Amino acid sequence: MDALFQIDPAQRRPLAKVVVVAGPSGSGKTRFTTRSGLPVISLDDFYFDGDYPGMPHRHGMVDWDSPRTWDGEGAVATLVELCTTGEATVPIYDISANKRVGERRVELDGARFVLVEGIFAPEIVDATRTEGILADAIALKRPRLQTFWFRLMRDLDEARKPPINLLRRGIAHFFAEPGRYEYFQSKGVRLVSWEEAHEVLTNLLARAR
Repeated sequence: MDALFQIDPAQRRPLAKVVVVAGPSGSGKTRFTTRSGLPVISLDDFYFDGDYPGMPHRHGMVDWDSPRTWDGEGAVATLVELCTTGEATVPIYDISANKRVGERRVELDGARFVLVEGIFAPEIVDATRTEGILADAIALKRPRLQTFWFRLMRDLDEARKPPINLLRRGIAHFFAEPGRYEYFQSKGVRLVSWEEAHEVLTNLLARAR
């Protein structure tokens, strides 16, 4: 992996580039990316194990919304490897168990773009741009109440955490959401509707032909 970073990003000719897909928890990032037909990397798989030293806590549990809970450098390194060589190994994280439970091999298989989704997606925009592998950075935006409901139903269905903790977390997210969108924009991420997001992918794929 170190050899990849010895290449001047300005001289790098990646096989594919990254489309960062951000958005609040529950905004539909996973649904949007998995329906695209393109390779998808979920940044949630780069969480540290729950017993990793120095993990922040909130709402009676590890604060999984804090960037301190995940391996951003490891995520970017994996993306550089995937876009440069055409394949990479990605961890598999079990959120309910708070730990990595395996790994999977991801291959481009001729794809020119890789979708990268997760609540921490804005954190990698600058790094992927510096590494010469960023194609675009967007954030899905929809009504707050709708996002709150979908997030709560998903978390309850997947039994991610105790219900009372999920409700507290959901309410906190609801009130913090406007600020999150401002933060996304400060990191160079464009706010788009679902329809506009589909247009972004369509235009990128058309230009890559």
